[in-house]
Amino acid sequence: MTSLYQDIKDKLTRLHVLEQFIVINSFVFIVVGIMSFLITNGRFHVFEFLSLSNDLWESILHPWSLLTYGFLHHSFSHLFFNMLCLYLLAQTFSNLFNARMSLKIYLLGIISGGILFLIASSFLPFLRINNSLVGASAGLWACIIFLSAYMPNKVVGILRFNFKLKYLAYVMIAYNLLVVFSSNSGGGIAHYGGGLFGFYYAKELQKGRETGRFLDSILNYFNKSIKTVYRKKHNNSSTNFKKNDRSVYNHQKQIDLILDKISKSGYESLTKEEKDFLFRAGKK
Repeated sequence: MTSLYQDIKDKLTRLHVLEQFIVINSFVFIVVGIMSFLITNGRFHVFEFLSLSNDLWESILHPWSLLTYGFLHHSFSHLFFNMLCLYLLAQTFSNLFNARMSLKIYLLGIISGGILFLIASSFLPFLRINNSLVGASAGLWACIIFLSAYMPNKVVGILRFNFKLKYLAYVMIAYNLLVVFSSNSGGGIAHYGGGLFGFYYAKELQKGRETGRFLDSILNYFNKSIKTVYRKKHNNSSTNFKKNDRSVYNHQKQIDLILDKISKSGYESLTKEEKDFLFRAGKK
């Protein structure tokens, strides 16, 4: 049993952070489904507690819902298509950007989508947003628009069709207008909220500034806690730890230099060695 647990833990650890979110979202969907089956009106209570209400004051009383709504899905098809998109994004992000940046864009995109949803539902009554918000779409939009703004001329292929990322963004933005004025108007607004954050993040990164310092602080806190525990358990290995820490720092510094080159000259300007290095780094 311990061996099986360790194997599963090791496999999850090797996944890219966006792929880990596929596992998390799927797990949440299964748990909510089981609760719905076992408890009378269970689905209603779980969704009410974790989804983002269209009522501003209710959302203020449930602040966690600004993030947790992004882990709920109405149906299997809703989950499947969002996770398929997240998987494809994970392949791109793993080759180009470090895990922490991917995490920030995705999570802050969900939060930004939720904020714009609350603003629209409170101050734009003509949109008729009558339902709570659930789904990971705002985070997906943040990632897609980020890529489209950061490297607009990068060519991607879908079903034998090759096109530049910026044209994908144009089509998404235009089509989403129909969603905004449909029965899923709240979801359409959240898409734009996530997309706006992704665009802002890309433009700031091109200027050499990285958004989301407060999330960095949270992540650094947990990293320090983990390192403290590690040191207590492995006092005899302190020298090796310091060497490894320097190695990680140099590795990340090289990644940052390559990303800076991409922001200035585009992905196509990288040498084969730099592309290979990014690919290997993304797999770690």
